[in-house]
Amino acid sequence: MTAPAKGPASYFPSIEKKYGRPITDWKDLIRSSPLTKHMELVSWLKSEHGLGHGHANALVAHTLAEDSGK
Repeated sequence: MTAPAKGPASYFPSIEKKYGRPITDWKDLIRSSPLTKHMELVSWLKSEHGLGHGHANALVAHTLAEDSGK
C-alpha cells in the first residue's frame, strides 16, 4: 500500500481530472516557458491556461523543486 501524496503532488489527481491533461504535460509546459519566477509562472498558468491559483501554484512549486534538485 502506498502512502497518499503530500504537498503539491496531492493536487495532481484533481488537476488531471479537471483540466484533462497529464501532469507531465503541465511540467513540460512550465519548463518550456521563458518565465522563471514562481509567481510569474503561476500567473501565466492562470491567465493563459485557465488554472485555478492552488493548482497552478502546486504545479509550479513541484516542477521548480524537481528542477532545483538536478
